[in-house]
Amino acid sequence: MKEPIIEIVGLTKKYGNFTAVDHLNLTIGKGEVFGLLGPNGAGKSTTILMLLGLSEPTEGNVTVCGYNSESQPIEVKKVAGYLPENVGFYEDRSGLDNLIYTAKLNGLNNREAEDKALDVLGRVGMTGEAQKLTGKYSRGMRQRLGLANVLIKNPQVIILDEPTLGLDPSGIQELLDLIVQLSREDRITVLFSSHHLHQVQRVCDRVGLFVKGKLLDEGDIQSLSKRLFADKPVIVTAGSDAFEEKKETEAFFKIENQLRKINGVNNMQFKEGKFILTCSHDITAEIASLFIASGLPLNHLVRKEYGLDDIYNLYFEGGEKNDSN
Repeated sequence: MKEPIIEIVGLTKKYGNFTAVDHLNLTIGKGEVFGLLGPNGAGKSTTILMLLGLSEPTEGNVTVCGYNSESQPIEVKKVAGYLPENVGFYEDRSGLDNLIYTAKLNGLNNREAEDKALDVLGRVGMTGEAQKLTGKYSRGMRQRLGLANVLIKNPQVIILDEPTLGLDPSGIQELLDLIVQLSREDRITVLFSSHHLHQVQRVCDRVGLFVKGKLLDEGDIQSLSKRLFADKPVIVTAGSDAFEEKKETEAFFKIENQLRKINGVNNMQFKEGKFILTCSHDITAEIASLFIASGLPLNHLVRKEYGLDDIYNLYFEGGEKNDSN
């Protein structure tokens, strides 16, 4: 485990008889990008508020960079930056002026504030819009400015809530690249909350699955998929250009017969030039050996990997794991 930056122990938040967060335990390391996943009302936003010292827990505690969020909220706010889904600025002032104001609030003098503001504007690709009034900004531009506003105080922790909202595809690509850069090069710890699963899968080192105030599971996507789908059959697809146009050949029937005899093959079908095998375990090595021995070209060999879409569906779309909790 990397150096702990966020430590959550027994964190609970109740509103009357309703439990928004239920005895949450979680540790997030320095420079880690951690994804918060779950449906609306799962407890993600309430957890973030307690982490930032904006809401007091009913039980448990949170520390950020060693500061207790309940008893030392000012210290926490100095080391943590938060980009909410909707960002507010002084709309009659330019983007640069807004950032300079934030920099001054964080103790920089006029010259330092301007230099820092120009630097972070460059990092988020907004140098050309520095003098434009924020009231004229598009939604995507406001998101970029919001991230610049977070970076102005050199935070050790950044919390991002749907940060790519309103960005075009190239803007999303640039922002995701920046998140990875902040993690890898600047060693900033990032909490990334988004409903765009492919974005989460691309940038997050680990993810946490929240349902009804509880953290049901957490880990990197590969470990989660192995754990959650251990009892699922392995699907392997193998294809050869030799079978694309016509399959009724001696070579085809020979390889088909050999594939069926591999130990662990439970079912097999041929579709669009490819064999699709349902197996009890990974047989990709045996398949490759068969094709090599036969002299046939092996142009396609893929074992199905369970990704974040599959994990999310299992927990939140009525899958078996969700039914058991």
